Amino acid sequence: MAASGEDDASKQDLFHLIKRFGAYVSFKISDLFNLSFHNLDIRTIGAVAGLAVAIVFTWRLLRSPSDNQGRQRKRQGAASSNPGVSSTHSNASVVPSDACLPSDESRAQNVVDEFFQPVKPTLGQIVRQKLSEGRKVTCRLLGVILEESSPEELQKQATVRSSVLEVLLEITKFCDLYLMERVLDDESEKRVLVALEEAGVFTSGGLVKDKVLFSTTENGRSSFVRQLEPDWHIDTNSEIVTQLARFIKYQLHISPYKTERTAANVFSAPTLELFFGSA
Repeated sequence: MAASGEDDASKQDLFHLIKRFGAYVSFKISDLFNLSFHNLDIRTIGAVAGLAVAIVFTWRLLRSPSDNQGRQRKRQGAASSNPGVSSTHSNASVVPSDACLPSDESRAQNVVDEFFQPVKPTLGQIVRQKLSEGRKVTCRLLGVILEESSPEELQKQATVRSSVLEVLLEITKFCDLYLMERVLDDESEKRVLVALEEAGVFTSGGLVKDKVLFSTTENGRSSFVRQLEPDWHIDTNSEIVTQLARFIKYQLHISPYKTERTAANVFSAPTLELFFGSA
């Protein structure tokens, strides 16, 4: 009867520990599978493997107190049947079973906590998820990639926004990216291309100068987008976004001001990097 009671207590310990981190485990599993299966990287796979190892290890640790108690009872029985062993030595060799429970439970909890550290998705995973696996993207330069916001400013200078570079390079890794802008003269085109080159946009291999397109009108940019038929178009001009909503699968309207959603397939954000959470 005593052994049965101790086994029940051990099971209760296991139940309470599993109950404590069960909710967290469920959350992590749902978080891991929030990404597409083929997007899992080695860290994510490692977290899944860690889940299995932690559960097995925890079970083994929680079984050990009852096993030790069984061995201790056997030693006690052997000592009491041997008249040559003093009662003092027998009592010294017996460790109260309750003494090992807190330390074992603490070790098990530490193992679980270590394996279930939050797995932060990489920027590449976030970009792919946000773009819904889109494979072709068109993007305006002014106000999105460049600091300047008007063609007139490009007649003086062109400056690539440093904060957007990391996101831009991630997009080029798995998307066919086209950059486009309206310019007033050939010199403005040259300034833009030089600025992009000096920022290292062309060194990643995903973007070439032939995919930087220029037009003399806003309608020209709209025509480029319709001809390319991208999965995503990124622009700052609300009129163009509205016009293209019927033809383009998804659009991202970049605006410093909060705007009303004009269509179900149109999203908005203050900057490109904020849309992907990298700022």
